[in-house]
Amino acid sequence: MQLSILGFGCGAVGGLMVRGDPADQERTVARAVGAGVNYFDTAVQYGDGQSETNLGRVLRQLKPTNAVVGTKVRLRPGEAGRVADSVRASLEGSLARLGLERVDIFHLHNPITAHGGGTVLSVSQVLDDVVPAFQRLREQGKVRFLGMTAVGETAALQQVIDAGAFDSAQIVYNMLNPSAAEDLPPDYPAQDYGRLFDRTRAAGVGVVGIRVLAGGALSASTERHPIAGAAPEPIGSAMSYDADIARARRLMPLVEEGFAASLTEAATRFALSHPAMGTILVGMATPQQFEDALAAAEKGPLPQAALARLSELRQGFAGEAR
Repeated sequence: MQLSILGFGCGAVGGLMVRGDPADQERTVARAVGAGVNYFDTAVQYGDGQSETNLGRVLRQLKPTNAVVGTKVRLRPGEAGRVADSVRASLEGSLARLGLERVDIFHLHNPITAHGGGTVLSVSQVLDDVVPAFQRLREQGKVRFLGMTAVGETAALQQVIDAGAFDSAQIVYNMLNPSAAEDLPPDYPAQDYGRLFDRTRAAGVGVVGIRVLAGGALSASTERHPIAGAAPEPIGSAMSYDADIARARRLMPLVEEGFAASLTEAATRFALSHPAMGTILVGMATPQQFEDALAAAEKGPLPQAALARLSELRQGFAGEAR
């Protein structure tokens, strides 16, 4: 399956496909399809099904021939003893809202650790319970590819990816935390993802880049659009959104020195610079934000000089409190 390098994030952080105007939703998806964007990423958690409902409505209106749709399941506490039934019920609900008979990628959306607990799953729960449930859905023709969201403990994520049970992994990768691709400086204030791209390459697992803009922090602005979600909980970077914004502002020399027209452009182009990346997800609140993402992607990867300057700037974060 070939995905466009720029994917269309339908999440609640940007909010367009959750709380946006229906005409804006249709116009932006149509623009994306016309520009060659073919991957649309949603989840039942985005607006309690609203994102899936809206995406399904727009796709039925537009009838694109090459749209690839991914959605997700997040098991709730207490469902560990009935994983297969819970996974199937979640997918059936998603298919009904999307108006589809199958989804192209079905992602497990729970964090993964060694021992699990609550909404966090253990490695054994994932490999012994979730994966067989996913495989049965694929055998029934309701799912094409099996995916996971790589959040949780790094060692546990490495173990699951190494098992080769999933076809794709959604991996945090941005200018504040590039540890999925490279070694971090000592005492760097972010989760160390332990070069997960080395693991995905070895296991033949495709990569979906997430948190490309660090939930919006890499705009270097505290302003949020009225339909955007609240500042997200940190994933892999600082322990507060404000700290992410403060560090993002320290990367502004990339703009001031002419490597990119804006920090969001730099962030988008940084994420697609790594060869392991299959597609990157950028969320949006407005049609213009999609245009900005598309323009950045069309400029291509950051030049080597920009990547070197970014690495130099990030050295200053080492030793700071997360």
